[in-house]
Order: sequence, then structure tokens, then C-alpha cells
Amino acid sequence: MGNAKSGAVSKEILEDLKLHTKFSETELSQWYENFQKQCPSGRITPDEFQNIYQRFFPESDAKTYAQHVFRSFDTNDDGTLDFKEYIIALHMTSSGKMALKLEWAFSLFDVDKNGYITKSEVTEICQAIFKLIPKEKQDQLPSDENTPEKRANKLWSYFDKKDNERLAEGEFIKGVTENENALHLIQYDPSK
Repeated sequence: MGNAKSGAVSKEILEDLKLHTKFSETELSQWYENFQKQCPSGRITPDEFQNIYQRFFPESDAKTYAQHVFRSFDTNDDGTLDFKEYIIALHMTSSGKMALKLEWAFSLFDVDKNGYITKSEVTEICQAIFKLIPKEKQDQLPSDENTPEKRANKLWSYFDKKDNERLAEGEFIKGVTENENALHLIQYDPSK
């Protein structure tokens, strides 16, 4: 009595995810079923994640960006994504709430996970983003953002920081929120 079948998500995880995401119990159960089919081990490895990501960017080199995205989702730093990390990541990136997306973007740019972003980290992520952009689209970019370095310089300029200074999460969110072009620079939308 009360025992869940082995293929079901635990009640504790289910309650936690219902509390912290926009997903219903039915949606979470469906996500879990699909997750178990795709990842019978119950975990997504970096290679599996890169393969999934590559499907979204078939004409680009998504490997480096996928590694950074994976790092930002792997909140317990165990080198894999479990179902809970996967759902929270899905919620953060698909939620309509800009604040959530920007919190996630900050964690993406915080490569060393020290709570701050440096210009070199911005450059590293801009290089990964640039690899997502097909060559023909790169050629159409404005001259002040047609290389990863120019894109990083332009983005960094919105934060009013010197090259050797650090950026806290609140400053990052404020800078991106106040500058529509900064929002464009921290992502690549292949549909545009």
C-alpha cells in the first residue's frame, strides 16, 4: 500500500519539483517517463547532453556551448544530470519569467562558479555562442559583434566595468535588463 512502482518519480522529488517549477504532477510524470526511456541509468552524461544539444544546432558546432550549459545545470557537480536537475534546468530556460532566465544566464557565464563574472569568462561564453552561429549568419552580423571578442567587448561595455573588474549577479541582471542589445548578445536564437 502506498508503494510507487519502480518506474515512477519519488513523491519527495515530485513535491519539490511541483513547488519549485511551473510543471503539474501530470507533466512531471510524463517528463519522468520520457527521461527514463532516454536515460535508463537515470542520469544524463555530458556526451549524451552534447548529442541532444547538437540536434538543436545541426549546422553549427554546439559542443563547447553544450559543455557550458551542462556545467550550469549540474548543480551538485557530480558530472551528470539527474531528473531533478534536468527539470529545474528545463523550467529555468523555458519559464516565461525573465528573472529566472537571467539567473540561469549568469550561472552559464560564471564559468568557475565563484559567484562573479569576469571579462575573460564573458569572452569564453561568447566564443561558445559564436560557434552556434552558422558561417553565413556570422557574415551578416554588425561589425562591432562579428567576432567572439568584439561581441564580448560590446557586452562587457554595458556593465560599466573595467577589464580587470568582476561582475556580481545583480549587476549582470540589471545590465542585461536595462539594455535590450545586451540580451541579444548573451544568446543565439537560430530562428531569427
